[in-house]
Amino acid sequence: MSDSKLTRRQFGQAAAAAGVAAAAAGTAPAADTSKILSHNPDMLYRRLGKTDLKVSAVCLGGHWKRVNVMGQDFDKNRREVVLRCLEHGINYVDACCHPEVCAYSKALKGRRDQMYMALSYCGHEVRNPNYRTAGKLMESLDKLLHDSHQEYTDLWRITCFEPGGRHTFNTSCEIVAALEKAKKQGKARHIGLSTHDRRWAKMMIEQFPQIEVILFPYTAKTKRIPEDSLFDAVEQCDVGTFGIKPFASNSIFKGNSAPDNPHAEEDDRRARLVLRFILRNKAITAPIPGLISKHQVDNVAKAVTEYRKHDLAEAEKAEVQRLMDHAWANLPPGYGWLRDWEYV
Repeated sequence: MSDSKLTRRQFGQAAAAAGVAAAAAGTAPAADTSKILSHNPDMLYRRLGKTDLKVSAVCLGGHWKRVNVMGQDFDKNRREVVLRCLEHGINYVDACCHPEVCAYSKALKGRRDQMYMALSYCGHEVRNPNYRTAGKLMESLDKLLHDSHQEYTDLWRITCFEPGGRHTFNTSCEIVAALEKAKKQGKARHIGLSTHDRRWAKMMIEQFPQIEVILFPYTAKTKRIPEDSLFDAVEQCDVGTFGIKPFASNSIFKGNSAPDNPHAEEDDRRARLVLRFILRNKAITAPIPGLISKHQVDNVAKAVTEYRKHDLAEAEKAEVQRLMDHAWANLPPGYGWLRDWEYV
């Protein structure tokens, strides 16, 4: 080799030196954003585990629990919320039942390639004893894709029992067999599951490396167990994570989200404060709150902006803990199980 050519090592050393010099000068090369779906420079993006997808740091949960307080046409509401998400660079929506999947497919018509969409047919998956084989699960997926006029899903995340340990190991194997088959057939680009059972989730991640993504409850009250944490498995197995119920089933709020709600400004502030706290845990790829208005989308995007600008002050951290103590004591009926997710 002639003296005019660099060896691979020399090239690497030169590139590294250039990078250090650029960083020192404040001119580090900009990150490549060309592969980030619906990229917005004001949004933060995180890698979704071994899927290698870059998703927004706050995503759209599929539930619309309080849309009824808006007094709007439902389809118009969902379309407006989705479009506002795209404007802010929010690029993932999670739909976990038949009506949600059909609604968001309709809202994304003509824009399906601008947002990652996850789906599940919870009523026709393993919570239902008639859908605990790979064959029946594939039938469920095929019907859901057909009814929502889609050829594929970006993520099929099967909705499992909240206490997942109620599933037999045989059912666990059937779940994974169906997920693998869907991915092989191109019906699901990525695969995962949703559960409210920490120990079972950890077992599934460790036993089945095919699992790429997991959804589980995560609030500002949640803390990492020093030993045998679910996050140990998540990090070791490079699994992407979405945190559901970030607002503890809305128990952190004073109002009801209606346009004339007198507590709207305070509730917006609380939502941002809690999201900023959750975003501090890098093991959570993104929380996925349900959003029922364009204003709420604007507010969660503002939370990301505030998070990027500065960390929480000690007084803010203390306020989060007071808010969550109150929320824990005032969970809605049927949501007491959230307390089981204080330590993960």
